[in-house]
Amino acid sequence: MASGIDSVVVAGFGVMGRGIVAAFRRGGFRVGVLSRRPASELGLPPEVQVMAAPAGPPPGLILETIPEQAALKQALYRQLDAAWGGAPVLATNTSSLPLDALADGLKRPDRFVGVHYFQPPDAIPLVEVVRAARTSDETLAAARDTVLRCGQKPLVLQKAVNGFLVNRLQQALYREVYALMEQGIVTAADVDLCAKVMLGPRMCVTGLLEQKDISGLDTHALAMRAIVPDLCHDPAPNRLVQEMYASGRIGLKSGQGFYDWRGKDPAEVRARAGRRLAQVIDAVEQSERE
Repeated sequence: MASGIDSVVVAGFGVMGRGIVAAFRRGGFRVGVLSRRPASELGLPPEVQVMAAPAGPPPGLILETIPEQAALKQALYRQLDAAWGGAPVLATNTSSLPLDALADGLKRPDRFVGVHYFQPPDAIPLVEVVRAARTSDETLAAARDTVLRCGQKPLVLQKAVNGFLVNRLQQALYREVYALMEQGIVTAADVDLCAKVMLGPRMCVTGLLEQKDISGLDTHALAMRAIVPDLCHDPAPNRLVQEMYASGRIGLKSGQGFYDWRGKDPAEVRARAGRRLAQVIDAVEQSERE
């Protein structure tokens, strides 16, 4: 086994933790769950050990996916260090907290790495593997190999920049979208139509950069000169979205967001979106094999 890891403990068993456990089980790892909830509430198969506190021999890897609060995560890390002395590779699923700050105080910061999953974590074929300042080459390789063993593709970042790659790309796109919406130029439905029937399908086939090679970098370079100066460059979080958040209009789970979800079954909406996403991913992966 390239990584030397055969056992994994997932710390936290919310929406992300459940999917991450499924991914590791698919990879054939011995999987445990660290959770304050009793085993009877988690609905896990008997071969998945559930523990309220770290105990027993150290696993090869701990994947932490608890709420995005640095103090909570570092308190957990101290508990893990006290029990296992920095022996396991410690990976965090954070999407926004600085890795280097999270690693402060660890007994083995060289064995700390970012492993960032997307929702749903067992279905999305891409996982970001992110090097912190003190992450060793061996730790980075072990995390990458573990992702591969689960049948997913590791996207390796050699430096822990804020937002990593995927969220940085998304936020850059959203900044422009929200600016256009605030000016009354486009609606939410207009934006989603553009994404669903043009940007999304084209990116599935030729990505971002391959498409520019195909269409011509001369055209792309000249278009940049004309368009980039007029784009939104406001560094502040968008006012429209922040006001929606402050008023409780947070989307499907509140009944209203950019769309009206009242009267809809949230579980069915998510399940339908998941089924459609799986169909798209299957089609893309098939085309990559051709």
